[in-house]
Amino acid sequence: MTQHAAGTFELDVFEAGKPYHEHLDTTIARVHVEKTFSGGLAGTSTAELITVATGDTPRAYVAIERFEGTLGGRTGGFVLQHNAGGDNGRPWLSWKIAEGTGTGDLAGITGEGQIVIGPDGGHSYTLDYSIGQYT
Repeated sequence: MTQHAAGTFELDVFEAGKPYHEHLDTTIARVHVEKTFSGGLAGTSTAELITVATGDTPRAYVAIERFEGTLGGRTGGFVLQHNAGGDNGRPWLSWKIAEGTGTGDLAGITGEGQIVIGPDGGHSYTLDYSIGQYT
């Protein structure tokens, strides 16, 4: 049975590393992020991002994020795989739970969702998930 979680998160740490590719107006860099989640997901995470920007404008990123905390009354953790980009100037940000990464009461978790950045810069999320045996 699929369940739904939603809420917000705060960026506690955003450490941009030195760009490792710069050509004309395009920059590729690594970023370390630490977050605190509230709502359906309650806990903390760390993530490593590879970002692409043109000028001062973010264009895309991929990331791996490790979450630890509670979800639906269960305690444990899992890994999220991020993919983000833009379409005609409108950003899209999606994530998927990496199969087999659930621990504790979250063992066997699968799912996917989205991140939304509001006009004020605040971050919210949705996550549709199931907990059971993956094959």
